[in-house]
Amino acid sequence: MIRPFLLSLACGLALSACSDPATTARYAIAPQPTETTLPNRLGQAELREVSLPQYASGQEIAYQTEDGALRSTPDNIWADDPPRAVTLALARQISAVSGATVIAEPWPLSEGPQRRIEVRVEQFLARADGVVQLTGVYFVTPAGLTSGRDVMRSFDVTVPIAEAGPAAIAQAQSAAIAELARRIAQLD
Repeated sequence: MIRPFLLSLACGLALSACSDPATTARYAIAPQPTETTLPNRLGQAELREVSLPQYASGQEIAYQTEDGALRSTPDNIWADDPPRAVTLALARQISAVSGATVIAEPWPLSEGPQRRIEVRVEQFLARADGVVQLTGVYFVTPAGLTSGRDVMRSFDVTVPIAEAGPAAIAQAQSAAIAELARRIAQLD
């Protein structure tokens, strides 16, 4: 059952690599539409740049093959620098789902943030079994003169990849970020 997905993923990536060499396909990590509104537990929060593993912070879209290797092709790249894109999408998604004001660092407003959020991603991978896995830990701490408690939570998010190819990987990664945003907004 896994093999057909891997074969179609490999074929889809190989076919896109065989396209016109002058054309490079760029894919965006984009905030997802929000369906629920959660209580605002963060207030105004500064999100530090998300720390990604090396394979996930490069321009090429990485994916795992059945032998466990991580592969990529220069013909399919991210539309923006991945740490920046993930940080901006996560900030926007947390704000949209909770009503909090979450802004990527540096903080641009005259009144400082109430909290700081730091996300350290350990794995952000399109796995060979047809899912994107996003694991790591996040921290929410009081900022400046604001009192409160520190929060530290581990996360492990998996999202199925709908079909083969880099566009589906980008969609699944965007959905994984949306789920992480929901968890951070709830301090889950």
